[in-house]
Amino acid sequence: MRKWTTSSKLAGCRTLVAKMVSGAEQQQGHRAGVYKQKNKGHKHGKHRTKGEIERENKGRVSVTALTKKQRKEARKMDKRHKANQLRRNKKDLVLTEKRRLGSRDGPPHLVAVVALHAGVDAEAVTRLLRCEGAGGLVREENSVCGVSDSFGLVMPRFKQRFTFLRPDTADMHSLLDVVKVADSLVFVLDSTEGWDSYGDHCLSCLFSQGLPAHALVCQGVSDLAVKKRVDSRRALAKISEIRFPGARLFPLDSDQDATLMLRHLGAQRQRRLGFRSRRPHLLAQQVSYTPNSSEGSGGAPTGLGTLRVSGYVRGCPLQVDRLVHISGFGDFLLSQIDAPIDPLPLNSMTSRPAKQGKEGDVDMQDGGVEVASVRVLMKADPARRESLQAEAEVDPMDGEQTWPTDTELLEAEEARKSKRVMKVPKGTSDYQATWIVDEEDENGEEDEESTDDEEDEDLVMEESIDGEDLDSQVDAASGGGSDEEEEEEEELNSTSDKGGADQRYDEHMDEAEEGEGLKRYREARANEMFPDEVDTPLDQSAKNRFQRYRGLKSFRSSPWDPLENLPADYSRIFQFQSFERTRRRVLAEAAQEEEGAMVGWYVTLHVVDVPPTVMESVQAGRPLVLVSLLPHEQKMSVMHMLVRRHPSNTDPIKSKEELVFHCGFRRFRACPIFSQHTSADKHKLERFLQADAPTVVSVYAPITFPTAGVLLFKQREDGMQDLVGTGSLLSCDPQRVVLKRIVLSGHPFKINRRSAVCRYMFFNRDDILWFKPVELRTKWGRRGHIKEALGTHGHMKCVFDSQMRSQDTVMMNLYKRVYPRWTYDPYVPLPLPWVKGEGTQVPDDFDME
Repeated sequence: MRKWTTSSKLAGCRTLVAKMVSGAEQQQGHRAGVYKQKNKGHKHGKHRTKGEIERENKGRVSVTALTKKQRKEARKMDKRHKANQLRRNKKDLVLTEKRRLGSRDGPPHLVAVVALHAGVDAEAVTRLLRCEGAGGLVREENSVCGVSDSFGLVMPRFKQRFTFLRPDTADMHSLLDVVKVADSLVFVLDSTEGWDSYGDHCLSCLFSQGLPAHALVCQGVSDLAVKKRVDSRRALAKISEIRFPGARLFPLDSDQDATLMLRHLGAQRQRRLGFRSRRPHLLAQQVSYTPNSSEGSGGAPTGLGTLRVSGYVRGCPLQVDRLVHISGFGDFLLSQIDAPIDPLPLNSMTSRPAKQGKEGDVDMQDGGVEVASVRVLMKADPARRESLQAEAEVDPMDGEQTWPTDTELLEAEEARKSKRVMKVPKGTSDYQATWIVDEEDENGEEDEESTDDEEDEDLVMEESIDGEDLDSQVDAASGGGSDEEEEEEEELNSTSDKGGADQRYDEHMDEAEEGEGLKRYREARANEMFPDEVDTPLDQSAKNRFQRYRGLKSFRSSPWDPLENLPADYSRIFQFQSFERTRRRVLAEAAQEEEGAMVGWYVTLHVVDVPPTVMESVQAGRPLVLVSLLPHEQKMSVMHMLVRRHPSNTDPIKSKEELVFHCGFRRFRACPIFSQHTSADKHKLERFLQADAPTVVSVYAPITFPTAGVLLFKQREDGMQDLVGTGSLLSCDPQRVVLKRIVLSGHPFKINRRSAVCRYMFFNRDDILWFKPVELRTKWGRRGHIKEALGTHGHMKCVFDSQMRSQDTVMMNLYKRVYPRWTYDPYVPLPLPWVKGEGTQVPDDFDME
């Protein structure tokens, strides 16, 4: 048996360790570093064959690699070429529209002549433009139905055709309707004053609505002496620079001036107005009316009829399945579109054969006298025709979730059978007794029937007005009788000696209107001095009086659910999931429309179920404007408009006061609410239309897609309408939260550093405990809260964040959501000729007390 010695054991261990180390070195190996030099392989002259290359690539194709600099230069050149192409396309589109207007393929150039001064003769301007010396040929007299002074003019020299009309400037509705569809305006100025007060009023309305291309004309300058002509033109240019900066003034006294004027009108740059360029519209040139007859009643008229309106299509192609709106009368349906002969051809000697368009439509002919038949372009399809439904259908049983049980039915039957014993006068019948209400019930009903409109009146203003009346009554009761009689006799004698001048002045003054204007002014001044402050009533609990209000920790960040406690009127309106996305989609589809009656065609529209008042308006001498509505524009919703107060009117305009709206092609009456224009999710109600800031006006109205101009008029007692605000359409959003704020104010009674005892905010202990969670603030910026109630007469201990001053005022803000009134009325009465009013003149140092 072999024995291991110590030395042999150590030698064996060393051999084993050496073997393990060598094995580890063989397993790990050596890896080249990242920065190790790599030499090129030796070129031995052998090349791969095509087959070997294909097998290695496995079907992959080599791509030509571009450097970063080359890619950047290529991208830069592509952007430059793309920009040039877009610029060229837009320029070609503008030139095409400009050349098409007034040409053979487009509608005649519609020009309205507007007099801005009572002393100018606009008829002389139209008479000079229609004479043969100007180079035009009058082909059509009374070309516009409802306008006596209108004619169609053809200029063979310029290869253009015009339609001139002179609307009645005294009728503001007719003037605004004509300007909405006119391509150019010719303003006739006075040689010395330019325009008068009514002309300035017309310009304010036209600029706010959207002014198309225009030209300034003045007559009588050539009759002046040579030395005075330059001074007259310089003075008139200085006057016109206020409204028309950089505009050229054209004299119009001879045939040569008329020719230059026509050349300028045909070649000037047109202004694009968004609200009309995106909608098909036309000005009625021929109108006829046929009453409907019901077969069941033996041919008796039904009160409605079919209106046939002929005119040139403008804006974009007109579809027969879309609804049409007649300005001032409402929305209607179309039954068919005809293609009569063009009454104002550019060349009456040659005729152009009709072209077959898409879906069997017939292109218009330029001047075929031989073809006398009227072709039917298209008829309405009942399956594709849009509905006239403006309001959503309301089911009154939607809110009912349970059916009354048998027990509830028995209780109701017993309550009906049980009669209440009441003391009534002798001879009162049972029917009369049911109308007599006890005092307790009457007070309860008044509390329940307190509406949003009447419960938040400013009590400060009412008490000031009532206080003045009370002072006058006290003075009248306390004075001596004999002294008053003597003073009255002296006053009567003095007034009789003055003569009848004051009496004649008083005859034209309406005392009721003056008193109402003074009351509105006092309310506006009180709201300006003490914004939103309301006095707590003494005879009623504040908890009941302000039960609809709530406090907010922060007006900016505190949440408010927009779907909470919505009124019943919200079940009648329509709402978009995303109004902006729908607007872009609808306008993009309208811009790409290529079907229907094309722009420039002379067509006849058959409008069904039209009341006879439309024809009576045309026969009375007022123009008729018809526009095709976009999808959804007949439906009701909550529309918001951004409006600024017009400086010409200074009368206070209170929220929920009836105003006349001109929004796009529509005009209607409604009672809007005003709110601040901010980017937050909550907006504070404005009690009056502000004069120094833009205000959002919210109202129930038909949907209209922006952009569109907005005019606000207020009707006087005598029928005149004053312009009170101008702006544009903002959005359609029923979920826009408008909050009405009231401020309850109190007075610090005792002050002890950060704590104070306040009074006059509440008058009983229960109200203090009810409003205890609401935060307090002061006019000097302190913030605090109610700690506890002291006594039973409304004193409370409040704690603030820092020292309070004795002259400070403690306030509590309460909010509630308000909604517009459903007062939409599409009928707007015709205004009387406007005369500048003096307004309510009250001295600046008017004492509110």
